[in-house]
Amino acid sequence: MSMEKYQGVIPAFYACYDGQGEVSPDRVRALTKYLVGKGVAGLYVGGSSGECIYQSVKDRKITLENVMEEARGKVAVIAHVACNNTADSQELARHAEDLGVDAIAAIPPIYFHLPEHAIAQYWNDISASAPNTDFIIYNIPQLAGVSLTLSLLREMKKNPRVIAVKNSSMPVQDIQIFRSEGMEVFNGPDEQFISGLAMGAIGGIGGTYAAMPELFIKAREVFLSGQIKLALDIQNEINSIIYKLCSAHGNMYAVIKEVIRRQGGPDIGGVRKPLADLIENDLAIAEDCVHRIRAAIEKYC
Repeated sequence: MSMEKYQGVIPAFYACYDGQGEVSPDRVRALTKYLVGKGVAGLYVGGSSGECIYQSVKDRKITLENVMEEARGKVAVIAHVACNNTADSQELARHAEDLGVDAIAAIPPIYFHLPEHAIAQYWNDISASAPNTDFIIYNIPQLAGVSLTLSLLREMKKNPRVIAVKNSSMPVQDIQIFRSEGMEVFNGPDEQFISGLAMGAIGGIGGTYAAMPELFIKAREVFLSGQIKLALDIQNEINSIIYKLCSAHGNMYAVIKEVIRRQGGPDIGGVRKPLADLIENDLAIAEDCVHRIRAAIEKYC
């Protein structure tokens, strides 16, 4: 199976709201067009950055439908379809396949700590609802409360649609471990992008990529060309920007949305409660991030 279309920098797509806090089709399309124009390899829709746990099934369908209107045939689209019950997850999986996405993805069920056989059944039930679509396991133990184990991975490998793991666990070693089982892996933690590539990740899916796609694309380019020192220098610059993005009162995604606006990108609204939106003091942080990103692009790109 060719994984070429999934290789590279794949931003996690942000929730796009209108002035009343509802999903805006126009703003979804605007952000999609903006990111495709930046030269990214794909889009990861409906995950943490998309505020999926605070959205209805209808919200998530509207978002994906409008992403596909702009992205179809241009970049790979991966739809995260997990909900905290199987039926809704299956509905989103069927919907994603009908739209023609390249792959679907799912975290494990959260809150109740389920045994591995129940998690495997959940993922396989979702996959069965999109039988012609690639399936990506999303491992994010720090939020989901459960880690992808080798025994669970080996069980999931029996499903021929399972092609990769989106690995957001902090130990970079996990990428090497999953790859030793013959599984392709996307790097998750943005601060470890180059480390993940060094461990064999085919690319990355990240929540800060859309704020500075040029830097992640360049870091990967120079890493693959053997310019390791330069790749690490860019990674260090990226990390300093991420730390600043996380320093505000408002949620990091709220800061990033403001950064995109100040970079000349689309206005995609704020964040949905209970996520904290920006306060006045956060605007200086957003502007500082814009200056840092511009300076890094000028220096490295």
